[in-house]
Amino acid sequence: MARRGVPALLSAATLAIGGLIAAAPAGAPPPPVPPPASPAASGSTAVPTHRLCAEPAKPGYMACNAVARTDVKQSLALGRHITPSGFGPADLQGAYKLPKTGGSGQTVAIIDAYDDPNAEKDLGTYRKQYGLPDCTTANGCFKKVDQNGGTKYPKADAGWAGEISLDVDMVSAACPQCHILLVEANSANMDDLGAAVNRAVTMGAKFVSNSYGGGEDSTDATSDEKYFKHPGVAITVSSGDSGYGVEYPAASQYVTAVGGTSLKKDSSTRGWSESVWGTKAGGEGAGSGCSQYDAKPSWQKDTGCAKRTVADVASVADPATGLAVYDSYQASGWNVYGGTSASAPFIAGVYALAGAPGASDTPASYPYTHTSALNDVTSGANGSCSPSYLCTAGNGYDGPTGLGTPNGTAAFTK
Repeated sequence: MARRGVPALLSAATLAIGGLIAAAPAGAPPPPVPPPASPAASGSTAVPTHRLCAEPAKPGYMACNAVARTDVKQSLALGRHITPSGFGPADLQGAYKLPKTGGSGQTVAIIDAYDDPNAEKDLGTYRKQYGLPDCTTANGCFKKVDQNGGTKYPKADAGWAGEISLDVDMVSAACPQCHILLVEANSANMDDLGAAVNRAVTMGAKFVSNSYGGGEDSTDATSDEKYFKHPGVAITVSSGDSGYGVEYPAASQYVTAVGGTSLKKDSSTRGWSESVWGTKAGGEGAGSGCSQYDAKPSWQKDTGCAKRTVADVASVADPATGLAVYDSYQASGWNVYGGTSASAPFIAGVYALAGAPGASDTPASYPYTHTSALNDVTSGANGSCSPSYLCTAGNGYDGPTGLGTPNGTAAFTK
């Protein structure tokens, strides 16, 4: 089945934040801690980035939806009194009113292609930095398997290793008590990734995150039935990083399609504000739109799209307001990453905080019955389109951010 890759993310040389602070001389007072990355006064701010994963070279293959800042100094280790650039767990818990505890006994599965040999070690570095509890193979919190459930891991890939680091760090930020199951597919082919989804569910995961996508095609309904129809399992999928336009498997009627925002601190009652990640010019930002092939689920009621509309909900994804991530496999340690590859695992972690879904439910429907428990995003766009709500934020539902972003966990339970 033919799938096109996602166009490369455009970038500009605008510098939004500085790099990691250099270590202070001996005896000097501690240097100031840099604030998390933040955008300009409104909307998205272009920053220099590069895609972590190469465009698919063959039909049937997916691309990961992660981008890395290239204007932020990277470091394998931080000196005393130095914190990473980018938002950390406390920022995200505050922005989305998430509990610092919860999720104990829940397992979030991460589905990615290829192997990250440093996944567990890098996860440990991230969690130690932010004072999160250990999550290791030894204590039963972390488990890595191949798509068959064994330990014959696929070949390593630096780009997908960065994606894996982003995924496990975002689950940790949302749900520090959750267990993490990393299932590595043999390749970025949809059939291998789909087999990894099925493996995760077979192994008991009730929350499964997928941070990849490709162009839609006429076989998507078949893939839906084979890989994503799992009642009682919350499956999240990133909506894409190329602005207005629909990707698969975000278009599946059985998944929660997760869009992206720009997030900044402000003086409002909430203390934070959000806008669509993207610009009206399009070409970059969260994906959205009306599916060509997938049927509209019964719980989705917008009237400008007869088929499946993307997205359902959102969280921060703009690399200009990006996330601190630790990735050392052919990478330089602390980085600032973005893309809807950040929002999909984060929302999976929020689902896990909310508790196990009903055994026969499609959890993607839950936010539609709890819209008041979401932060409605009402500004910004990811392109130009008609009807305009498919690419432009406004009151209530819109394509780029769906129903909104988490305001606690109430929207993610029945």
